Amino acid sequence: MSELLYEVDTLAGLEELASEEISSHGGSITYRAPGVVQFTHPQVEALLPHLNTALSAYAVVPFDIPRPRALLGDQHFRVLLQHVKFAIGVMRRFSPCPMQRPQPPATLLLAAAGAETAVMQRLRDALAQHTHTQPVSAEGELLVRVRRAAVGWEVLIRLTKRPLAARPWRRCQFHGTLQATVAYVVAQLSAPQPTDVFLNVACGAGSILFERARIGPAQRLIGCDTSPSALRCARLNAAAYKDCYGGVDFELHDWDATALPLPEGSIDAICADLPFGHQVGSHVENVKLYPAILREAARVSRPGARMVLLSTEVRLLEEVIRAQSLWQPLTRLRVNLGGLLPLIVALERR
Repeated sequence: MSELLYEVDTLAGLEELASEEISSHGGSITYRAPGVVQFTHPQVEALLPHLNTALSAYAVVPFDIPRPRALLGDQHFRVLLQHVKFAIGVMRRFSPCPMQRPQPPATLLLAAAGAETAVMQRLRDALAQHTHTQPVSAEGELLVRVRRAAVGWEVLIRLTKRPLAARPWRRCQFHGTLQATVAYVVAQLSAPQPTDVFLNVACGAGSILFERARIGPAQRLIGCDTSPSALRCARLNAAAYKDCYGGVDFELHDWDATALPLPEGSIDAICADLPFGHQVGSHVENVKLYPAILREAARVSRPGARMVLLSTEVRLLEEVIRAQSLWQPLTRLRVNLGGLLPLIVALERR
């Protein structure tokens, strides 16, 4: 098989970070556009564990054909099936959970414009027969996408049974839960060190906390929230994390982010997905809450500590940062979260 072309999709705003992940682990970028990065790689399954900012990863197979009907022809179908079986081989060898053995896909989803037409159903059924999978109408483990290209058509075959962004530790969703790839970026911007005492205030379901654990070890990993339901959800996800990655000690507490029972200068890194004032909280509450969180975070953080915050209350957050003198801004990043455009900002304790 000739060198394959691969593609990852990302949230708009994370393309550069996804490209850095690919390039730093042996990939060569061939194309980048909002939400998309295409590349080549000599051993893509070795790259998959490092794609933390990608939503999904696909093999891209071009076909110089006028219509998808031609994919049912013997010559083109053999090529397509060869690449589909390559993807299944990757799935057989790669598991997002190190503690679990990988399994081949059991279901097939063919996604395309006109997926219910007779031609697409024939293609779906032929692929299902040759791959011993069951056709489904949603959430297929073997996902095959057919789309029009600049010349002819392309077939994209997902390389994993679930999207890369569907983290195996996420057993429980909570109201306003942060998307995992964004949580990873927030945690990564805290400049993780194995000696860190890491604190995720207003942790909700624990997305940032568990993504920080995936990055590497820390001396302590602490999450806190005042919502009992959020903490119950976080504890379920902590148990799922341990089932997948092994023993990690997460500390989950019912603490107020504005009055932490911690000594001064005891924290090395602190992160928060602040209330947006939409699904959670309100603008009026945030006007008081944001400055209080920054002050308390400054109290418990050592000089040089990192703090990373995320919010759609961009103007308010920037005003609060300008009005204080204890935190030095370092990095500013915008990302598209389903139409919302939150700001991620990294700060350093002066």
